[in-house]
Amino acid sequence: MTRHATSPFEGQKPGTSGLRKKTKVFMQPRYLENFVQATFEAIGGVAGQTLVLGGDGRYFGAEAARIILKMAAANGAARVIVGQGAWLSTPAASHLIRARGAMGGIILSASHNPGGPDEDFGVKYNMGNGGPAPETVTAAIYALSQEITEYHCLDVDDPDLTVVGEAQLGMMVVEVVDPVEAYADMMETLFDFNALRAMFKAGFRMRMDSMCAITGPYAVEIFERRLGAPAGTVTHATPLPDFGGMHPDPNPTWAHELMAEMMGDDAPDFGAASDGDGDRNMVLGAGIYVSPSDSLAVLAANAHLVPGYKKGLKGVARSMPTSAAVDRVAAEMGLVCYETPTGWKFFGNLMDAGRVSLCGEESFGTGSDHVREKDGLWAVLMWLNILAVRQMSVAEIMQDHWAHFGRNYYSRHDYEALPVDQAEAMLGDLRARFGALTGARHEGLIVESADEFSYRDPVDGSVSEGQGFRILFEGGSRVVLRLSGTGTEGATLRVYMERYAPGPDGLDHDPQEALGPIIKATEAIVGIRNRTGRAAPNVIT
Repeated sequence: MTRHATSPFEGQKPGTSGLRKKTKVFMQPRYLENFVQATFEAIGGVAGQTLVLGGDGRYFGAEAARIILKMAAANGAARVIVGQGAWLSTPAASHLIRARGAMGGIILSASHNPGGPDEDFGVKYNMGNGGPAPETVTAAIYALSQEITEYHCLDVDDPDLTVVGEAQLGMMVVEVVDPVEAYADMMETLFDFNALRAMFKAGFRMRMDSMCAITGPYAVEIFERRLGAPAGTVTHATPLPDFGGMHPDPNPTWAHELMAEMMGDDAPDFGAASDGDGDRNMVLGAGIYVSPSDSLAVLAANAHLVPGYKKGLKGVARSMPTSAAVDRVAAEMGLVCYETPTGWKFFGNLMDAGRVSLCGEESFGTGSDHVREKDGLWAVLMWLNILAVRQMSVAEIMQDHWAHFGRNYYSRHDYEALPVDQAEAMLGDLRARFGALTGARHEGLIVESADEFSYRDPVDGSVSEGQGFRILFEGGSRVVLRLSGTGTEGATLRVYMERYAPGPDGLDHDPQEALGPIIKATEAIVGIRNRTGRAAPNVIT
């Protein structure tokens, strides 16, 4: 029997990163099956097709993978390429989709969200270009999930995902592959591994915190085995179903062990962390934290030093909330710089059209056109290659960059798990006051304009509205507010603040101190503390 009767579940609406819910929600009978069946039908069916499957190793991932394999077989797929143990980082999955010419792939991850039976799980579909499904597809998935009456699944024993090789599942081939090898091989084509080996051999010290998540095996293979970094360079290297109780989000709040080491005595030369599924990164030097916006700008300014980018960049792109630091680099280098909504699919359109080769977002995501996802370890290798060529410390590179381009002081304040109605009402009130804000003075800052960001895709002409609230002050400072779609409980309000200092003076302040007037002006205009009762953000990055 392959046909199983079912009925819809409410709320199976994918966001920019697929469907995310509490793990126990996905573990309900028929819940995962309904969503996967709706996905297969929304993409036109999978009969005769090749798919890629894998995830970040979180709780329920292997079980979900086995269910999806039996569903793919029942729906007529010809082959599914799955990472051993159901492991695949998100960028590695994107690479396999592209390298093997697959129709697409299913990634089992809730990215940087905590894992475990009482935490989060997620499923998303990536297209044949290796990138996240566009809104037309996610909307179709949701519509089908609300009218589903049956799903297809083989009633057979679970396939074995522990051994590399091929096996038959009904009429479908299950190809279990080493999850690391193809990705690591690709990295060797982009970076000067000989120069990196020489740097480590000369005594360069690095700490890579994989946060008990998927990049552990990748980082050990690349940094310790292929580049010769000392054993132990990678910490928290074994992926665990609950991430060892850690919150696998690479920012100063959650990667506190790494922060303490890098800001302490005898700090390594370089530090980095990645998240649950391997697509985000945090970069540090001894005594210095590099904001994601600054990191993107530095990579853009130095990309020509890296073998894979020695011919130069086609263009760059950043999400709207990301600071304008990379804009200044692009202007000097004569590159087009695109400002897009948050969501990697917008970058994917630009990369597929050959318009950009480097892109990034402030939420610790950076990548290039080697795949169609942000890529944490790629960003770390970019930094290492630049350090090897320039023979400077991270702090020296940042000081040199700011002296040349000026500094965009920047910070993000997150207010997590707010009641959705409360958050939406607060921003709705802000929207209603846009006109009255212009010309108002707060903390010595004068509001130049206020609006809600919309984007017309230059490739396909599609329009995305309601992409975040912007309050622009005279002189180039600004604040951006938006609700994030990556959580599973309530609403997360992200508040982004930016102030430009052209230099040469005023480049060495603490960002929170430099942004003090903007922080106070935001409270005066929006009233976050008064409206939510929160004395402070949950996370500051």
